[in-house]
Amino acid sequence: MDPQTDDSSNLQARLTQLREAWQARKPEYAQRRDDLRRLRAAFKARIPAMTEAIAADFGHRSKHESVIADGMTVTGEIDHLLSHLRGWMRPERIGVGWRFWPARAQVRPLPVGVVGVISPWNYPVNLALVPLATAIAAGNHVMLKPSEHTPNSSAFLQSLLAEVFPADRVAVVQGDAGVASAFSGLPFDHLVFTGSTAIGRKVMAAAAQHLTPLTLELGGKSPALVAADYPVEGAAARLATGKWFNAGQTCIAPDYVLIDEGRVDALVAALRAQVQQRYGDFSDAADYSRIINEGQYQRLQGYVDDARARGLQVLPLAAIDAERSRSERLFPPTLILQPGDDAAVMQDEIFGPILPIRSYRSLDEAIATINGRDRPLALYPFSHDKATVEKIVGQTLAGGVTVNDTLLHFAINGLPFGGIGASGMGAYHGKAGFDAMSKRLPVLWQTRRAGSDLLKPPYSKVARFIEMISR
Repeated sequence: MDPQTDDSSNLQARLTQLREAWQARKPEYAQRRDDLRRLRAAFKARIPAMTEAIAADFGHRSKHESVIADGMTVTGEIDHLLSHLRGWMRPERIGVGWRFWPARAQVRPLPVGVVGVISPWNYPVNLALVPLATAIAAGNHVMLKPSEHTPNSSAFLQSLLAEVFPADRVAVVQGDAGVASAFSGLPFDHLVFTGSTAIGRKVMAAAAQHLTPLTLELGGKSPALVAADYPVEGAAARLATGKWFNAGQTCIAPDYVLIDEGRVDALVAALRAQVQQRYGDFSDAADYSRIINEGQYQRLQGYVDDARARGLQVLPLAAIDAERSRSERLFPPTLILQPGDDAAVMQDEIFGPILPIRSYRSLDEAIATINGRDRPLALYPFSHDKATVEKIVGQTLAGGVTVNDTLLHFAINGLPFGGIGASGMGAYHGKAGFDAMSKRLPVLWQTRRAGSDLLKPPYSKVARFIEMISR
């Protein structure tokens, strides 16, 4: 068998190897810290190679976007883990209440065993190494299945991790969708999956066979709501960053915009100006990423074709030769105005550089539009009025919120990142991830003499005492 690929027949054997090694020697603080430091050093040295691997997978991907999103994010997360690891590992003292004095209690964060990680193609290094590093910090061994759609990035990860970790501490599994399906059905002690809602349902069903605890990072249609008081130009600048970073192939990219009626044309003009300022005439387009593969390109083109067939306004914000667009998978930033819920672009997560814009007559109407859909992974309210922001945040529910900007809550190490409902379950990043990949074990110590010694028949005296103190 090709050493770079796996089939489903040897997955259980690799999991068993990881688990037996973990049982024989569970990583303590020194080991965890050493692992994280070596991972950081090896990764930092290979960031140029990482950018080349990702660019090869995408056909072209902005080197700067790869450094920011897949390089700096990983090193920043590892630094955060290293800074807080000793404190997070320390048992937490819990008060027992006067009824149980003089007993004492604590919660101990213990590693769970072997954590499986299934990572996606859109940020192929970030979304593999951040959960992996978190699992290592929590004292676990890891089995990683990177995406088959980014083979160069997957080979990079395999080489990097083989340099840092022994094979019985971290294993990388490569293969197609069939391997990924078998992987999700393994009896892991925890499983982290990042990907689409549709595949997330299948992963959850497979994991249910072993009652495997899950962290599901999915997606959905994350809305941006621009309130009437917020300047259009400022909103356009921040929406442009959130939507066209990585050509929109981001799970928390703004998926559609709601803006007060009367300002749609102004927003269109401001977004057009942003595209011109950032990318010029696209003759070079070095800072604009390409669509990952032909299938994804055709899916996005299908949204545009459907919108045109419905008579909707479709506004490409750059003039790119059709042949060049197809051959390079260079999909222009595109707006679709006032699509109804029946339009294909409003059915599923777009995951590309198409941005629908819809107007609303009142803030209540806009909030109702958001609440009429599945709960999104992210929400972006734009307003300088605190009461307006509080109303939006208080009357909706999303996986995470950035106010007056986009994407940035993902990058804050201390904030848990995760969805709700169709956009996911559980959370990671920082302590949230450490706790998710640990068992917070409650422990109670009883003393030599305790009130529980009286809890035995006949209960007459104890019962009267309990009744007295319960009044």
